[in-house]
Amino acid sequence: MTTPANAAPVWEGKIFDGTWTKASGGVIEVTAPADGSLVATVGNATVADLDRAVAAAGKAQREWGALTYDKRASVLRKASALLEADPSRIARWLVPESGSGQGKAAFEVGLLVSELAESAALASEPYGEILRSFKPRLSVARRVPVGVVGVISPFNFPAILALRSVAPALAVGNAVVLKPDPRTPIAGGLALAELLADAGLPEGVLHVLPGGADVGAALVAHPGVPCISFTGSTPAGRAIATAAAPLLKKVHLELGGNNALLVLPDADVEAAASAGAWGSFLHQGQICMTTGRHLVHSSLAAKYTELLAEKAKHLPVGDPTDPANALGPIIDAGQRDKIHEVVTSSVAQGATLAAGGTYEGLFYRPTVLTDVPRDSRAFTEEIFGPVAPVTVYETVEEALEIINASEFGLSVSILTGNPYAAYELADRIESGAVHINDQTVDDEAVAPFGGNKASGTGGRFGGRATLDTFTEVQWVTVQSQIERYPF
Repeated sequence: MTTPANAAPVWEGKIFDGTWTKASGGVIEVTAPADGSLVATVGNATVADLDRAVAAAGKAQREWGALTYDKRASVLRKASALLEADPSRIARWLVPESGSGQGKAAFEVGLLVSELAESAALASEPYGEILRSFKPRLSVARRVPVGVVGVISPFNFPAILALRSVAPALAVGNAVVLKPDPRTPIAGGLALAELLADAGLPEGVLHVLPGGADVGAALVAHPGVPCISFTGSTPAGRAIATAAAPLLKKVHLELGGNNALLVLPDADVEAAASAGAWGSFLHQGQICMTTGRHLVHSSLAAKYTELLAEKAKHLPVGDPTDPANALGPIIDAGQRDKIHEVVTSSVAQGATLAAGGTYEGLFYRPTVLTDVPRDSRAFTEEIFGPVAPVTVYETVEEALEIINASEFGLSVSILTGNPYAAYELADRIESGAVHINDQTVDDEAVAPFGGNKASGTGGRFGGRATLDTFTEVQWVTVQSQIERYPF
């Protein structure tokens, strides 16, 4: 079972190569962004470790994929039950490792429980169809596992953004090689491996290899890995797509967003400001679905900005181990500096700082910008920080043009007193998700999640859509006798 809190973890200084083993690259020291303290040490995988893992995964997948669906589902159901009974086995690593606030960590663990349960159900979904044929034969299109799935996951929601690929891929009979972000390798991989091993996952079906960019590149290029699932930045996704294209691999990319929250003139402005604050500031804005642009009608803009700025000024920011703090630290100094540069350069271009714009260490204050020029970095880029740029519009047509002009297309919100009119507007919005009367950050294990344009390509995550993502279609025909031909 899970390692007691006062004992050294089973993965201390190790990788999960089907079993807990030492990595050939030494160790990675995982530090807490809140105070720089050492969280733990984990194994530092190399390309040689990856080669061994892929070979072992290929062998293990054949037996795992041949099991009846109920045996695969039972492992995922047990993992879900184990985690539901003891959320701390993941939450206790999320807080120090990724700087997650207490509420965010609890929410993420809840997503994990749901993802495991839904993936268990996916294993029993119909996986094919009987086709008509002009010949006297049985003609079937069925879904078969791709084999070994390579997963590369990010730091921000490390556990769920790894598991939402790992769990459904396992459910439909694949083996998985997971490379988590080296800043969050525990909640993003090793603790998940421990959970699944405790649930009875056979040895060799899952491998977790914390490591550097060289290991990720080797995973993408490996001939034994026909499918890659990547969640991360758009520039990194473009590089992966470029590397994988000559190899003709299945590549699924869930990338960045600069998501718009559209406040229509008939919206409840106080409720809208609450939704906007949550959308921009949750987990320090380090979410691909974070509200990156607040488009507010001119009749509401002054009041909305005032309310949003007041919320920003009073949000407690600090050590995430203290439940009183709503927001924790930025993941590292490089990301903090990028956020601050976006804010300061946008102010230099004419934006007004209504709240925030300061930091202590890695703790960046929730920030509200108004009068944001449409060519400023705060308006055009994914900031990945707790920054809420507010832009005023006059007509709905103007707002739609602003939304669709972005290179991104991940999530859009419409806040209004007339939801049915907003539903009609959704037809004209270029986005993978549209949320009416909610903010932009939303995901469910049963829903097909993914973006358009620079926000992603490939299959969707969630519900039956994951069958498309982690299987191939095979056409099979059966005739009672050998077909005879003229020669």
